Amino acid sequence: MKTVAVVLAAGSGSRMKSDVRKQYMEIGGKPLIYYSLRAFEESIIDDIVLVVSKGDVEYVQKEIVDKYHFDKVTAIVEGGLYRYHSVRRGLMAAAEDCDYAFIHDGARPFVDNDIILRALHAVKEFGACVVGMPVKDTIKIADDKGFAKETPDRAHTWLIQTPQVFSYKMILELYQRLDREEGELMARGINITDDAMVVEYFTDKKVKLVEGSYNNIKITTPEDIPAAEAILRNV
Repeated sequence: MKTVAVVLAAGSGSRMKSDVRKQYMEIGGKPLIYYSLRAFEESIIDDIVLVVSKGDVEYVQKEIVDKYHFDKVTAIVEGGLYRYHSVRRGLMAAAEDCDYAFIHDGARPFVDNDIILRALHAVKEFGACVVGMPVKDTIKIADDKGFAKETPDRAHTWLIQTPQVFSYKMILELYQRLDREEGELMARGINITDDAMVVEYFTDKKVKLVEGSYNNIKITTPEDIPAAEAILRNV
């Protein structure tokens, strides 16, 4: 069994309102991307493919991978215009004999070994799984005018996180299909926002939900930085 983690660090981080891309901003004295890379480096994952912004390959190789001795990083590739372009490029850079692909947002620094192991167990059984947690708040579905349209049962509502984990052969084939049919999907107003949607849209395969952690937050806005530093002090 061979596993790869495709770690996405190609976002612009525009909502962070900083001259430094959020994946390189420091928390706890280390770049944000350091923490998820360390988690995969110290786990059962065999290889790591790091997807970065255009022009950042050399910088990341020297200042992140070499500096912190992330020996499992086998490839650093440039991402694309949208997230799903970056995922496809990352998957294509993985070893062809890979069995399972863990797709993870590098802006989630608090993935840990327990989450990785739970996801691995689930993907071996079901072929497709995503990490997440049951929501704590009531969720409202809005209409196009900003009014509450419906209220889904909270007992069946999850906050989806990453990693999202799949049979490598299946998810690569589906992303290649997405690439071929991208224009048609965009014309129909279909917006692919996570990897599970690719499986849900192109197949009838069910995606298993796996417990992640409420600490497994995504760093998106300036308000998330102190929250991340507080978590870091207590993990």
